[in-house]
Amino acid sequence: MDDEVQQPEYEVGTGILCVFGRQLKLFRERAGMDRARFGSLTGYSASTIAAFEQARRIPPPRFIEQADEVLDASGVLSAGKEEVARAQYPAFFRDAAKLETEAVVLHVYATQAMPGLLQTEGYGRAVFAMWRPQLDEQVIEQRLVARLARQEIFDRRPAPHLSFVIEEAVLLRPLGGEAVWRGQLEQLLLVEEKRNVEIQVMPLSRQEHAGLAGPFTLMEMRDGRRIAYAEVQGDSRVHTERQRVRELERTYGSLRAQAHTPAESRALIEKLLGER
Repeated sequence: MDDEVQQPEYEVGTGILCVFGRQLKLFRERAGMDRARFGSLTGYSASTIAAFEQARRIPPPRFIEQADEVLDASGVLSAGKEEVARAQYPAFFRDAAKLETEAVVLHVYATQAMPGLLQTEGYGRAVFAMWRPQLDEQVIEQRLVARLARQEIFDRRPAPHLSFVIEEAVLLRPLGGEAVWRGQLEQLLLVEEKRNVEIQVMPLSRQEHAGLAGPFTLMEMRDGRRIAYAEVQGDSRVHTERQRVRELERTYGSLRAQAHTPAESRALIEKLLGER
């Protein structure tokens, strides 16, 4: 769910961000405020307000709510809050990101990099920096903030059930360098301590492997709907058809049976940290 690439739709400087920026500027000017005054009332610098108005930065939801109140916009600015928030993600990931926030059960199978929900800031920055074609620094920062914000799922109440099956090769790949790698493995151990989280490692030594077709994510929603998400090289799809979801559920069941148990996985991670 996390191999994100740059997409033209809703990128900084385009689409909904431009519309919101123009609306923000019109309401500010109608209120007779310059950027410095407006910024002082919302806790942002004049240069940041300019970046919001010119669609060079994505305004956070809290700012949008403040702006609507300070500028007496009667809900016009707040009405676009969700669409503006969706602009944090590349186009192909937006539907899945929204579903993820509503899921009560989430199962993730990862093959190339650590799942975004488990990534440290350093690891995530390294992942985005390695994409080709290269991402602009501004886009990297935007994507990183959005990715780390997704980790609020661990503090949600009631707590969702989360499980991860991660290929051992992912643990062995020192993306970002030694310090980042160690920090990422330590992060796994911390997250694994949560009662609603299970992490399993798929060992390289397995002679049978049910997941050779690639990574995917399974989600169960509050209303009982079961949904699958699959992504390869930026080509993604949300599956809602029951037959396809069942197939991936069976695959995930086999993967969990073939992988190390959570206790064995923790021991492997601790062993890797002790060896380096």
